[in-house]
Amino acid sequence: MIKVGIVGGTGYTGIELLRLLLRHPEVSVDLISSRGEAGRRLDTLFPTLRSHTDLVFTDPAKADWTRCDVVFFATPHNVAMNTVPALVSDGVRVIDLSADYRLRDAALWESWYGETHASPALCASAVYGLPEMNRAAIKEASLVACAGCYPTSVQLGFLPLLESGLIDPANLIASSASGVSGAGRQAKVANLLTEAGENFKAYGVAGHRHLPEIEQGLATLTGGSVSLTFVPHLVPMNRGIHSTLFGRLLKANQDLHGLFSERYANEPFVDVLPVGQTPETGHVRGGNRCQIGVSVPQDRNTVVVTVAIDNLVKGASGQAVQVMNLMFGLPETAGLAGIALAP
Repeated sequence: MIKVGIVGGTGYTGIELLRLLLRHPEVSVDLISSRGEAGRRLDTLFPTLRSHTDLVFTDPAKADWTRCDVVFFATPHNVAMNTVPALVSDGVRVIDLSADYRLRDAALWESWYGETHASPALCASAVYGLPEMNRAAIKEASLVACAGCYPTSVQLGFLPLLESGLIDPANLIASSASGVSGAGRQAKVANLLTEAGENFKAYGVAGHRHLPEIEQGLATLTGGSVSLTFVPHLVPMNRGIHSTLFGRLLKANQDLHGLFSERYANEPFVDVLPVGQTPETGHVRGGNRCQIGVSVPQDRNTVVVTVAIDNLVKGASGQAVQVMNLMFGLPETAGLAGIALAP
């Protein structure tokens, strides 16, 4: 059994990790931490876990993480970067769901996050955790920086087109919308039901922290620079991300559906929908699946790719479990075979 530790178990990604790992056939969750809830049973904070675990939250400063084979960080940014170096030095493998190691350039990270990075040397060596792009490197990694939720949807949507050189990398557009859980579990006025309900808004229009992560990933596909206009939106629903992507075609009369179908034919968690169908967030809710639709409206020179994922599963905790499976030589689908919820 793989001995797992989770740093930060009280947020949405932490409880989603538990939901998936507690039913994983090859995993034992041995440690889970929370400063504010230390000493409290998990199932008193999350009654959905009753009869599934008798774990108690541990103070992270007092936990012996070296007894774990792998430690997940389900924390806000600037937590992992202070703790991960010691864990990696002790031979513990780390999967970080935060943004601390997603950008290879520490100076770029600092410019977007407005603070000094505590362990910049690891930024360049961390493996980016998007399996459909980095499967081989993930298998050998000691530190994986899981892809963000928006970046997962945008990169998987653009990937086949950029790999094939079919769209202009200097003119990419992504209009993405997320459910409120993407903002985290902490109390914020903007996330109150009376604020977010019956409302739809764009945010981060002048620049969102996921932009450099997306451009970094897309640039690896082209071997050069890319330019993306990225506009995120908040939708009054709990879960889900829907991204509508636009690219200017460089070649006409291409079988784009065939291109996507071939590229993702062997990917267990990417589902290219039949011609004429478009994905919906309700069809992937609770599952580790990315659904994609592709079309060229009015046969013009713009391809439109629509992508739907559950931001807490394929956009976060499910993808982290997928990464763990690769790192430990398990079937990639282990613990992730659940069907999406309907309705």
